[in-house]
Amino acid sequence: MSQIALAADFAIIVVVATVIGILVRQLGQPTIIAYIAAGVILGPVAFDVVTDEGLVYLMSELGLGFLLFLLGMKMRFSDIQEILRPVTNVAVGQTVLQTALAFLVALALGFGTIEIIVISLATVFGATPIIVKVLSDKDEITTLPGKIDVGVLIVQDIYLVVVLAMFSADSLDNAGEILQTLAVVFAMMAFIGIFSIASSKYLLPQLFRRVADNKDVFLIVAIAWAFLFIAAAESQFDGGIEIGAFLAGLSLAQLPYSKELEDRITPITDFFILVFFASIGLQIEGGAASLFAYWQEAIVASIVLMVGNFWIMFYLIDREGFGVEPTFLASVNMIQVSEFSLIVGALAIQQGYIGPDILGYLTLMALLTMTVSTYIVANNHAIYARVEPWFRRFESEDDRDAEIATYSDHAIAIGRDDITERLLPFLAERYDDVVLIDRRAGQVESDEDEPYDYIFGDFRHSEIRKEANLAEASFVLSSSVEREVNEALLEEVDDDAVVFVEAERIDDARALYDRGATYVVMSTHLTAEMLGEYLERYLEDQSSFDETINDDLERLRRRGHEPADRMVGDGGETDG
Repeated sequence: MSQIALAADFAIIVVVATVIGILVRQLGQPTIIAYIAAGVILGPVAFDVVTDEGLVYLMSELGLGFLLFLLGMKMRFSDIQEILRPVTNVAVGQTVLQTALAFLVALALGFGTIEIIVISLATVFGATPIIVKVLSDKDEITTLPGKIDVGVLIVQDIYLVVVLAMFSADSLDNAGEILQTLAVVFAMMAFIGIFSIASSKYLLPQLFRRVADNKDVFLIVAIAWAFLFIAAAESQFDGGIEIGAFLAGLSLAQLPYSKELEDRITPITDFFILVFFASIGLQIEGGAASLFAYWQEAIVASIVLMVGNFWIMFYLIDREGFGVEPTFLASVNMIQVSEFSLIVGALAIQQGYIGPDILGYLTLMALLTMTVSTYIVANNHAIYARVEPWFRRFESEDDRDAEIATYSDHAIAIGRDDITERLLPFLAERYDDVVLIDRRAGQVESDEDEPYDYIFGDFRHSEIRKEANLAEASFVLSSSVEREVNEALLEEVDDDAVVFVEAERIDDARALYDRGATYVVMSTHLTAEMLGEYLERYLEDQSSFDETINDDLERLRRRGHEPADRMVGDGGETDG
């Protein structure tokens, strides 16, 4: 295919996906569905005007790589370490039980022996791009349910490498070749993992310290780092792009520059991920006949697997003692059949294990379950709110005892930023108890000596709100700018409580005032007001202005910052 034709294919995908994306967003639906629909329309199922090869395939692989790279940059070692053991237990149990469930479903539907093996191995994976993308958009990827799901997905990616190694062998009976391939795979993953950890401690801090001031070089070095890991992993085993990209991002996440990198990488990721989801529809070979050859079986299997996968995950996570709400959310996020089933199915076709109709069956299941699960993940909190009374029966006595309120005449600060940091000492002087709710694990140790209690978790979880006794709080300060979070807060808090919340837009501020907020903090307006006051003081009374600046510098020093000393002389000159 000529370069012009490849560029044309790419342009068609972007334009069609964008148009459909705008339409579905007007209807309040997730854009991921629009991207997949664009691939189905442009691919063999409908008009067959674009093929999944060349530039399109490359761009879709880059999208997946950047998505996992971005995911890695959101995870610090401390965040993963705290739940590593229970998540590993969940992931191993999930792999075994969901494979067994898929095997039984395929057996009951009457498929052949080899087809059953392929189907059961292909349908065990969760849809990493779907889950990561939707949770990232909702800012839930670093919550406890998000970290549980990510941990399981990473283990599944390792399992995917094992499955691909099996199907890459000349025969499923060739145990020696399979074991040799697996040995190489695990050795390479161990080497890349060790290099990732070591570089985050010894190499990357010095490297990025040198280039941090140059924004262009800063971004290029980060992207080059990602491609280094991707190339190393992909050259040694199929499916290595996900693991390599994630480890590259994980090593960068330990740096103080990770947030800046995350902001710069996100727009690139959003662009490439459009092509990735569109390419799912382009992979359906054989047209509509193959896609719908087993459509009834696909519908039955999709329903059984979604329900079964939920209960398998719920049982395994609940057994680890994470609490009912995080368990429900983490379970309901993982009910889909992944697009990786298409990769396994395509490889099985190349080896002659299955025919196009079975690949169509796998594809239809993936499309059905991913479509349904996208809506479910996007509305997981609303769903839990409806079923919460029924699921409360799974609580242990310890969970119920933990919910008994222990605070009175207390203040609650939700999230820690510059505003809450400054107000916490004042709250500690005014109220009997001050409770800080934050989901960053690293704050637990640093806050042990502070005059307030720390609750690690996501405020959106009802267990966290009950533990902090939100309903009886006298004062609440929320650093979240998410309007729905602050509206939920205002609904639950007592009418007599003083509530300060934050907002980014005027419309959100008005809505929060209508809901009963005492004061809505808008950082841009506060900055403008303070700048105006500083300028007025400088023009009217320079000595008063100098005292204000020196007071601000002293406050910064008390908070752990070390600004350069500022000595103000006559005429406004600064020395030192």
